[in-house]
Amino acid sequence: MGLRVNKEDESMGMTMTQKILAAHAGLESVEAGQLIEADLDLVLGNDITSPVAIHEMDGKMKDSSVFDKDKIALVMDHFVPNKDIKSAEHCKCVREFAARHEITNFFDVGEMGIEHALLPERGLVVAGDVVIGADSHTCTYGALGAFSTGVGSTDMAAGMATGKAWFKVPSAIQIELTGKLQKWVSGKDVILHIIGMIGVDGALYQSMEFTGEGVAELSMDDRFTIANMAIEAGGKNGIFPVDEKAKAYMKEHSMRPFRVYEADEDASYARVIRLDLSSIRPTVAFPHLPENTRSIDETGKIDIDQVVIGSCTNGRMEDLRVAAKILEGRKVKKGVRVIVIPATQKIYLQAMEEGLLKTFIESGAIVSTPTCGPCLGGYMGVLAEGERCVSTTNRNFVGRMGHVASEIYLASPAVAAASAVTGRISGPEELGM
Repeated sequence: MGLRVNKEDESMGMTMTQKILAAHAGLESVEAGQLIEADLDLVLGNDITSPVAIHEMDGKMKDSSVFDKDKIALVMDHFVPNKDIKSAEHCKCVREFAARHEITNFFDVGEMGIEHALLPERGLVVAGDVVIGADSHTCTYGALGAFSTGVGSTDMAAGMATGKAWFKVPSAIQIELTGKLQKWVSGKDVILHIIGMIGVDGALYQSMEFTGEGVAELSMDDRFTIANMAIEAGGKNGIFPVDEKAKAYMKEHSMRPFRVYEADEDASYARVIRLDLSSIRPTVAFPHLPENTRSIDETGKIDIDQVVIGSCTNGRMEDLRVAAKILEGRKVKKGVRVIVIPATQKIYLQAMEEGLLKTFIESGAIVSTPTCGPCLGGYMGVLAEGERCVSTTNRNFVGRMGHVASEIYLASPAVAAASAVTGRISGPEELGM
């Protein structure tokens, strides 16, 4: 880990995030701490947060029309298919709003997926965009070189109405990556390792900007996972440079033009962290904070009751392939419940065509329709008192997945799948892999 003190130079260059914000604010330059109003390329809401925003618009704004029906995305993913009457009423509210305003990108049962996997897949976010979403993990899209961040429902309402949002320009932490990942180590292990280093407030209201030759060693799915959990270090956003992998992803998924922004050589960083990817081992975050990390070699023998493989963090194709590779020809330990959740319909279908769903079911796991469900203790895997779960989700706070006396251990799909077989926290190496 390295530390660099800022130069006191008013002509200092800008970070990647600052350049994107300056362009969207119509300014030549911005600096950390500056308040700006920026144009938005996309405003996102889900079935929990959108109703609050809709009520704000309908109740407090004279003109409750939307600024652009093509630049709003409403994704029914948290409690859908509706788990109870209250969730049904929430979704009805959003469905009626979407119909009333002819929202182009409204995703309901049959089309929906977990929002932060669905939007990049549908090509709704590209490099250089400014995106706000009434969900804290909106920072996921930094993997594509966009500035994206979570906001409250009131800010979402203002964004839907005006197409603009106020920001305080964040300072930045540069995270310089070198080396290559070891076998069975993924982007989830990288971000858990970083959060373990700096803590859950280590990047508070800062941009986590990933640089260095090690970036090229990370797949797009790795990058989505890392950017997704920037908020778990307190970050305003996480962002990656737009390299050939990112360009190839966008060309495959989107018809929209994108714009590449690069940090200036003399950009100011509050801190520089240097990290050799080859030094990272499979990592597990123990209860009850994502910063409470240990390598797989230090976890000890902790029996578990449930495994969840999915979420906006780890429900993509690479995640399912890794889990299936470990579960193939093996059985889930008697007494352990394993829930696999493909993040989108497209991923679900591809996993079916590749035979992954068959592997999961034959091993003793179940496969759910895309949903956030268990991640927030909603449904499809709520924990009882004293139960322990190894989960590929992003938060392990007290009561996050159910009873306040339950425990969540955050891990990669590889560790989750291996743990499902042994019935305790384990890495694939324990299975001779």
